[in-house]
Amino acid sequence: MRYPLLLVVAAACAIAAAVWARSARRLQIVAGRTEREFGRTSDAATVARSAFRKDVHTAVLYSVLAVAVGAGSVLEADARWLFAVVLLPVGVSILFGRDFVRDARLAESRFELERRAEEVLSQEDLAPRRWAERLAPEQLPDVAGFEIGRVYQAGTGLMAGDFYDVFPVAPTRVAAVIGDVTGHGIEPSITAFQAKYLLRVFLLQYRDPAQALEELNVIMSGLGRSEEMISLCVVVFDLEAETMRYASAGHPPAWLWHERDVRPLRSTGPLLMLDPRGTFHSRELPLNLGDVVLLYTDGLSESRAGDQLFGEERIANTLRRDPGASPAVMVKSLLEAARDFAREPNNDDIAILAIRRG
Repeated sequence: MRYPLLLVVAAACAIAAAVWARSARRLQIVAGRTEREFGRTSDAATVARSAFRKDVHTAVLYSVLAVAVGAGSVLEADARWLFAVVLLPVGVSILFGRDFVRDARLAESRFELERRAEEVLSQEDLAPRRWAERLAPEQLPDVAGFEIGRVYQAGTGLMAGDFYDVFPVAPTRVAAVIGDVTGHGIEPSITAFQAKYLLRVFLLQYRDPAQALEELNVIMSGLGRSEEMISLCVVVFDLEAETMRYASAGHPPAWLWHERDVRPLRSTGPLLMLDPRGTFHSRELPLNLGDVVLLYTDGLSESRAGDQLFGEERIANTLRRDPGASPAVMVKSLLEAARDFAREPNNDDIAILAIRRG
């Protein structure tokens, strides 16, 4: 043996050829399945056949190199001519090179399509979260003179029908809003979004929250969605007058801690979108330091244990037992109490908002 090192190289080439041949065999099976499922002329079948041919080409190339190098290691005569057999796979590369490039471009285009599809799926997953954050944001603005706590629990899906809002309407006045649109899914969520931001406009325009509700009711009733209704409660705090004025459109009673007592803030008008000519009125109450207003949607009060509901009185009692708790602790304690009470999953959204005059 003239060149033992060449024998080692030949063995390595033979192993590589076996590896690529095994890969080609698996890709041949994949290509066959793809053709049967999607058709021979489909892009998927073309890409699969291309991958199979490239592995076959590589396996043949290593096989030829193994034979040529192995023969050269044992022949006494000059065997460099044996390497001319490498021209066979080279010729195949030249002959089918255009097809290989075309298939590579096709694979690239499919990759781009898959990447875009992944982006679309990611956006579809992210969009409901962003939408829900607009309706029930995790962060509320800091409002001088008030402590605010909020909590939101989605029911079925991320497209919420519950919403809340806290924002200044004048240098010394702050509005707090909580609402609930009937139903679940994208349509009630869109309605909630419209109602929330239209109400902002009307509360900036009208000093009386009842008038703002009447204007909102006219606009929302004109949308022609007879299957939808909105319950909503608005509280406007006036630091200068030391009062609070509220109006409620068929919403579950909010609770006010005032002068060591808990009192309900009951509905002052019908549900929104029930009657475009519906009338609303507001009520004004004194507002002292330390007073707390607790607002919530019916997903909280209607948490169920068999035939029993969590109910409004349990909510009032939570405020009555510990009115000095921070609003953030208060709303979380309420949500946990409702979860502990319920014996079955709650499919409704729950939103809770607590505001204390500090």
